[in-house]
Amino acid sequence: MEAKAILRNCPLSPRKMRMVADLVRGQKVERALNTLQWNQKPGYALFLSKLIRSGVANWSQVNSGERIEDSDLYVKSILVDGGVTMKRLRTAPQGRGYRQRKRSNHVTIVIDTVTKSEVDN
Repeated sequence: MEAKAILRNCPLSPRKMRMVADLVRGQKVERALNTLQWNQKPGYALFLSKLIRSGVANWSQVNSGERIEDSDLYVKSILVDGGVTMKRLRTAPQGRGYRQRKRSNHVTIVIDTVTKSEVDN
């Protein structure tokens, strides 16, 4: 049975978060955490690794009779959506102001076990 974890209002750019999320989509949990540990964007990888660990904890709550070590958990799906954009003004020359957009994102991750039909594909 699958479990879901959601991260809301992460104060990082959704476009850059999608680049990091694409690296771990479809991978086993251990390999995904190892990939994120040595990623070139450590801030983004930190948020995603915490979210994966939260998804594994949610999976263990749903499947209380099973052990995490015995089951083959993998990242079934990971979605990154845009969140609220804060608009700020930055000082510019000659009395003008440039608009600065501080973007945020929402990340949804689904953790599931590998079934025999998925291994065959």
